[in-house]
Amino acid sequence: MSNFSWGPQDISAPARKTLPKVGAEAGLVLEDVQSGWVGAVVRVEKSGGLHLMVLEDRRGKTKSFELGFGFLLDGEPVEVIPAVKAAAPVSRRTASGSVRVDNVRARTARASRIWVEGKHDAELVEKVWGDDLRVEGIVVEPLHGVDDLHAAVRDFSPGPGRRLGILVDHLVSGSKESRIAAETMAVPGARGNVLIVGHPYVDVWQAIKPQTIGLTAWPVVPRHEDWKTGILKGLGWPHRDHTDVAMGWKKLLGSVNSYADLEPSLLGRVEEVIDFLTVP
Repeated sequence: MSNFSWGPQDISAPARKTLPKVGAEAGLVLEDVQSGWVGAVVRVEKSGGLHLMVLEDRRGKTKSFELGFGFLLDGEPVEVIPAVKAAAPVSRRTASGSVRVDNVRARTARASRIWVEGKHDAELVEKVWGDDLRVEGIVVEPLHGVDDLHAAVRDFSPGPGRRLGILVDHLVSGSKESRIAAETMAVPGARGNVLIVGHPYVDVWQAIKPQTIGLTAWPVVPRHEDWKTGILKGLGWPHRDHTDVAMGWKKLLGSVNSYADLEPSLLGRVEEVIDFLTVP
């Protein structure tokens, strides 16, 4: 009789079979092995820290089951897991509507510039066209008014490879701004190297479509009243001081997501300036 005996170290449990994992996608038909319930996944929800899926049978009745083991798919055992959510598609467009260029570093700034009247104009242009301008190496600078535009352009010394695109508020026939623009174009080197364009609005705020904040039109501001203050008052927003104006602008700018939120009369002028500075 043999004295050989099996030690515990000699006994190994059979390897557990790894079941294929399937995500609980809506419409997936499964069978619960224990109850025999067959139904299609209609939703997955969390309850008490557990992932539950709801199966609907062919008669429209529903029953909830915890995700995991104990299910058959086409007669084969599977492990049911939460469905992997598809990543949201990445927009291939910038806020200006142009095709997004990936893996391109911002270009070193050109000597050419875009000048706008004030800080708010610069922030609006940056928000919508910023991606495009960085690729092109174009810097936007606020002028804080155009009363001294003639002197500013003269000091800039425009010429080939050193161009200026200038966006002016309220550039309409007979306005102070149109007179200043005409005088500025007489600066030596301006012809062919300086482009002055403008929109018809008193302030760049009006270039934002009023629909972005739920209006059909901007409030009418009396001629004797500061325009921004009047707009805020008409909207029922705080309007006592510069802080209120700054907060009001921040709210307006936050309503702008893309070029579609701006009036065409501004869109066309900015695109014209960018083309002037970038197209040989």
